[in-house]
Amino acid sequence: MNRTITFNELRKIKDSLPSGSMHRIADELNLEVDTVRNFFGGSNFKEGKSVGLHTEPGPDGGLVMLDDTTVLDLALKILDEHNINHREEVSEELMQV
Repeated sequence: MNRTITFNELRKIKDSLPSGSMHRIADELNLEVDTVRNFFGGSNFKEGKSVGLHTEPGPDGGLVMLDDTTVLDLALKILDEHNINHREEVSEELMQV
């Protein structure tokens, strides 16, 4: 499923995740940890792979078009599991874009 989100919102999600979440996402999705980090704006393509996101300049860090939301969906699930309230703000932001 394709989805568009602002880069700043994607970074907020990453920054809200509990410690160890990058490794958990990588393990559950059978990805390299650097591939998961690349999804959230990293750029280590030596160890990790590209993750099907495209950026366009603009306000709020620009727009990020996601070809596949699997990593994002798991990150939001982790936020839910830890009762991190940022989830509601993120959902509203995703609905507006």
